[in-house]
Amino acid sequence: MRTRTLLLTALAPLAWGSTYAVTTEFLPAERPLLTATLRALPAGLVLLAVTRQLPRGAWWWKAAVLGALNIGVFFALLFVSAYRLPGGVAAVLGAVQPLIAAGLAIPLLGERIGPRKLLAGVTGVFGVALVVLKATARLDAIGLAAGLAGAAAMAAGTVLTKRWGRPEGVGPLTLTGWQLTAGGLLLLPVALLAEGAPPALTATNLLGYLYLAAINTALGYWLWFQGIGRLPAASVAFLGLLSPLSAAVIGWAALGQSLTAPQIVGMAIALGSTALGSTAAAPRRAKGEAGEPDLPLATQAERRQSTSATA
Repeated sequence: MRTRTLLLTALAPLAWGSTYAVTTEFLPAERPLLTATLRALPAGLVLLAVTRQLPRGAWWWKAAVLGALNIGVFFALLFVSAYRLPGGVAAVLGAVQPLIAAGLAIPLLGERIGPRKLLAGVTGVFGVALVVLKATARLDAIGLAAGLAGAAAMAAGTVLTKRWGRPEGVGPLTLTGWQLTAGGLLLLPVALLAEGAPPALTATNLLGYLYLAAINTALGYWLWFQGIGRLPAASVAFLGLLSPLSAAVIGWAALGQSLTAPQIVGMAIALGSTALGSTAAAPRRAKGEAGEPDLPLATQAERRQSTSATA
């Protein structure tokens, strides 16, 4: 079951790797915040209509925080870095996310972060760099800051999603809808203020946004949050290394881009790092609880509810 869950969760970053190709080939140029908003908000509203469940009690602010970290802030910073940096530099910054998530998982989740995961994190960044970096890559201070902040936001969102679990009776699809809607509502006014009204959209633009919202986002994040509920948070974060590899393969297959020998070596290193980091040891167990992870500051009831909802 663990292997099956890993493979299903891995489909999310593999799909996210198509974002660059879809953005460059199907979407209007110079509209990063519009793209981020239309990627999140419509998908979230559709999932809310399908699941017909709204947050209750503390989950109003928890859903808002998770939506901001995993969707709103992350999407905005991701597209800012992508527009201000070469795609390779932005991808390498994103590859730092597993290391940040592993560090946050120590105090927040009590997960063991041994040499195996640290080695996987460092070699993963190196492998991604071989795949996507070019010697002529230019650096931009704002783009670099946005890329690192975006990786930190996604890492924090991943760890907090694991820590808070889900309310009793709430499934991953509902949680995905809450977060996409919250993140999209956060992005909407920012996009309108920064970029103005949307331009006239062509049929090609609409097709690209439909793909991003339905497959890349709604389906992708449902698989991602489902995986977080069943696997250690740091292990799930390592699957994010697959995204730039997917982007490179799609660029080669669909856009006619070349793959050099160093890139192929980098892919092998990054894939090995993903396997090493995502299959590392499970989190520590609390005393007297053979089957439940030790979540600091969480109550026994909250842990059992989260486990029940996951199953």
